[in-house]
Amino acid sequence: MKLSGKVAVVTGAASGMGKAIAELFAAEGAKVVVSDLNVENAGKVVEGIKASGGSAIAVASNVAIEEDVQRLIDTTVQEFRTVDILVNNAGIMDNFVPAGDMTDELWEKVFAVNTTGPMRTTRKVLPIFIEKKQGVIVNIASAGGLFGSRAGVAYTASKHAVIGFTKNVGFQYAKLGIRCNAIAPGAVATNIALTMTALNPFGAERAQIGMGINPGLGKPEDIAKVALFLASDDSGFVNGATITADAGWTAY
Repeated sequence: MKLSGKVAVVTGAASGMGKAIAELFAAEGAKVVVSDLNVENAGKVVEGIKASGGSAIAVASNVAIEEDVQRLIDTTVQEFRTVDILVNNAGIMDNFVPAGDMTDELWEKVFAVNTTGPMRTTRKVLPIFIEKKQGVIVNIASAGGLFGSRAGVAYTASKHAVIGFTKNVGFQYAKLGIRCNAIAPGAVATNIALTMTALNPFGAERAQIGMGINPGLGKPEDIAKVALFLASDDSGFVNGATITADAGWTAY
């Protein structure tokens, strides 16, 4: 098992990519903390993991709230005594709103979850990692963090920031035994679309231009396998990197 004896925290793990990552990590021997706003669904994920012989707990948390982040990691340490792996997966979309129509409220909401959340969880686990001289952070970025119009301006900017954050953390803490990498998924079948409730016509039209060259829709399990690689010793020499997983969409 690639993660035997490890303790992994996965945010946004009640569904989609986070759920697939939590389940795969558990199958590979990790004790998993399934973190999500939807604690009922998080509990169902835990039940499934335990039914398959794995170890997991559910923790209700909103990564946009500092107190929730503190409680998430503190609860993990209380239950499993440490943290070895952090997967920052929680994220929301922005209704394809372009700069001209962007409000402060939407901008701050998207950044709070997509960018400030990963910063806060990372900040909280770093003392644990530094003390042990080891630890792994995997950030779920997006193809929208590499290119300009896969979403609206807030989501695009927030995911670009996640990639910059990943590079900074990866390099600065490299000599302390800590690795930080990101995954940039393309189109993946998850329920993140539920966070899009009122699409901006102009922004959505502009974003759709490149959809015709998308080779295909990925499954959450496809991203989970990349996360496993980055979380395990198989990627021991990979740090500060962003792995694109999009079936070749951005290769055009």
